[in-house]
Amino acid sequence: MKEPQLNVVVIGASGFVGSALIPTLARNVHSVRCVSRDPDRIARVLPGNALRVQADLLEPDSLDRALAGAETVYYLAHSLGEKDGFAALEEKAAQNFAYAAARSQVQRIIYLGALAQVAEGRSSDHIASRHRVGEILRSSGVPVTEFRASVVIGAGSMAYEVVRALVERLPVMVTPRWVRMPIQPIAQADLVTYLIEALNEQGGESHVYEIGGESVVDYAQFMSTYGRARGLHRMMIPVPVITPRLSSLWLKLVTPAHFRMGRRVVDSAEHASVVADPSAVSAFSVKPMNLQESIERALQEESEDLDRLDMRWSSNKKPFVKSRIGSRFIEQRSVDISSDAASAFAAIRRIGGPNGWYWGNALWKLRGAMDRWVGGPGMRTSSHIHRPLEKGDCIDFWTVQGCDESSRLTLRADMKLPGEASLDLRVEPLDSGVRIVQTASFNARGIMGVLYWAVLHPLHTRVFDGMLRGIAAQASRHPIGVAAPASAPLPN
Repeated sequence: MKEPQLNVVVIGASGFVGSALIPTLARNVHSVRCVSRDPDRIARVLPGNALRVQADLLEPDSLDRALAGAETVYYLAHSLGEKDGFAALEEKAAQNFAYAAARSQVQRIIYLGALAQVAEGRSSDHIASRHRVGEILRSSGVPVTEFRASVVIGAGSMAYEVVRALVERLPVMVTPRWVRMPIQPIAQADLVTYLIEALNEQGGESHVYEIGGESVVDYAQFMSTYGRARGLHRMMIPVPVITPRLSSLWLKLVTPAHFRMGRRVVDSAEHASVVADPSAVSAFSVKPMNLQESIERALQEESEDLDRLDMRWSSNKKPFVKSRIGSRFIEQRSVDISSDAASAFAAIRRIGGPNGWYWGNALWKLRGAMDRWVGGPGMRTSSHIHRPLEKGDCIDFWTVQGCDESSRLTLRADMKLPGEASLDLRVEPLDSGVRIVQTASFNARGIMGVLYWAVLHPLHTRVFDGMLRGIAAQASRHPIGVAAPASAPLPN
């Protein structure tokens, strides 16, 4: 890596690729300017040397401010979440950015496009738009490093989310012809490495690199590999006569939340997406993962990092937010109290075991008994009876996955479940007092996991609401500046 640059800008910082790139990028440069239409979405997850900037690609004046003094700019904006007409929006946005980059004397643009083998005149709207944006950026006169990537494996990736929505919901799938089109999926981590190493590009020439993972597979193999990683066995019945349009309508019935993205995936899946030009192999040091490794890495990173699953939380001031990302259900609750962080976090670190769960302890014991009846650990003897919780401690049917000893505690459920559950509790300082934020996450495994969440959701709502109120009440018993003692009694 070359010497850290003073000014690196990321356009599209709140998107899937931008949010994955920024933490690693921040470790390799002096400072990062993160540009988004709604910068509050990313405020909580930004590294210390990252600055959030509000700008809109459809408002040229805002781009001049965002790019002032920039040396390298990552262009990661994508309009697939928009309704019909996204291609025109992408073209206009790219033109505005290209003009602004030239005016600001940017030294290099790093752009993420799409990889596809396209016959003359038969390109899908999505692929054509991605290639057109690359052409517009190069026309600016600023050198461009364009990566044309195959399907990206990671939470938030369009194709990945559609595939897992199908696999998680359907024990039997009727698969049309496009499901057998070859692709070369690339792990999110490998993509990030390519993007970081592109900072080393020198000179005034533009380059287009095709990148993919180690495995060349088709969508059917992609689905099967994902299913095995999740412990799901799926039957696929090939049907050659289903058109892309019929496939899109079928997706709307099966995964309505993913219909708009799914339609773009189906359109793009009409083209092979395999690396034909291997020049990236010699230009960069990346040793790509295979498909199985990529999926396992994505699932592991998702389970360990709730912050990046849905950045909408960061800008949502409501005390309760529900979301769903792929197979994962997420609920976040918060409460503001007139106390200090030490008091609030002391209450959090005393949770569970003989101290109880602040509300509905009889229900927790009943759940533990049910878990033991089906072969789970049940209400185990806790290892923190006389001290605050630490990483690795076991509390009833939970294990402490993370504890930073000042503001955040993350629990992983060890119960027998049709999925994976976690509970995250953290304290955020306010101008006056603190905010206690509780995030419950359940990654449903198959249709049984979805049913489990639906059936128990009303009870979970009462339990987690009561828990948060109890923590707030305990922390509020102590005035600001006076931390709660470790042996403070719980509220009745």
